Amino acid sequence: MTGYRRTWDKEEYEKKASERIYAEENPLPEIKVKRELLRARDHKVDLDSRLGKTIVVTKETPGALQGGYYCNVCDCVVKDSINYLDHINGKKHQRNLGMSMKVERSTLDQVRSRFDKNKRKNEEEQKNLAEDYDLEVRAIERQEEEEKQRQSKKQRRKERKKAEEEAASADIDPEMAAVMGFGGFGGGK
Repeated sequence: MTGYRRTWDKEEYEKKASERIYAEENPLPEIKVKRELLRARDHKVDLDSRLGKTIVVTKETPGALQGGYYCNVCDCVVKDSINYLDHINGKKHQRNLGMSMKVERSTLDQVRSRFDKNKRKNEEEQKNLAEDYDLEVRAIERQEEEEKQRQSKKQRRKERKKAEEEAASADIDPEMAAVMGFGGFGGGK
């Protein structure tokens, strides 16, 4: 009798059930990807190259040129610098770079060498600061500089006076000046 009721193929469903039970009892070994340990960035993060710039954004504008910060590793746009820094330091971005969030454990020798390096760097900075801020030397240099400025100012004044006297004496006839009763317009002390 062919009716409107659906008939089930029992053999097909028994086969599917046995396959599912077999897969549950004997799972496939998971393939773990060996990721690189987390390491420090070797480049500077560019946050202010496009700061204060005006950009026209249309529907056809590619993601890298849209407003905000574009991550080419994850192919996403983040709208502000704080969220961008959170993104590039985050788990998803690091995973896309092929790194795990685990950090290499430092040895005692590495820690000691880092302390020595930082100590030397700090000593050099202190030495440079001491050289830059030696007040006595700076005061003497300042006085010498002021003295040179005064001398050059005096020299310029003398040259200007000479030029004015020469210009004034060239314009006035000496005989006429003698007749009028004066020798020149400039006063000499």
